[in-house]
Amino acid sequence: MTSKAKPKAEQPTAPSVLKDEEFHAAAKSVLREGESVADLIDRSARAEVERRRDQAAFIARGLASLKEMEETGVYYTADDIREMMRSKLEAAKAKLKFK
Repeated sequence: MTSKAKPKAEQPTAPSVLKDEEFHAAAKSVLREGESVADLIDRSARAEVERRRDQAAFIARGLASLKEMEETGVYYTADDIREMMRSKLEAAKAKLKFK
């Protein structure tokens, strides 16, 4: 029987900003009541992950749209889209007037 080496678990590391005294002081100066620097960094990291996910999804939708346009030959100009949105807005406004 041969034993396989287990991959080492990734060791958690403290963000370098925690070692930067100037940054730490700046972060402390903008904390809200009851908030810690760790809370601020945690929320910031989570927001950045979400932003990057949203950005990746946006790019994927754009590439899919480009592929569809190339396959079908149907595309819309910015003016076309603005007119479609304007029509939808006007229809929604008209619907609200009758309620």
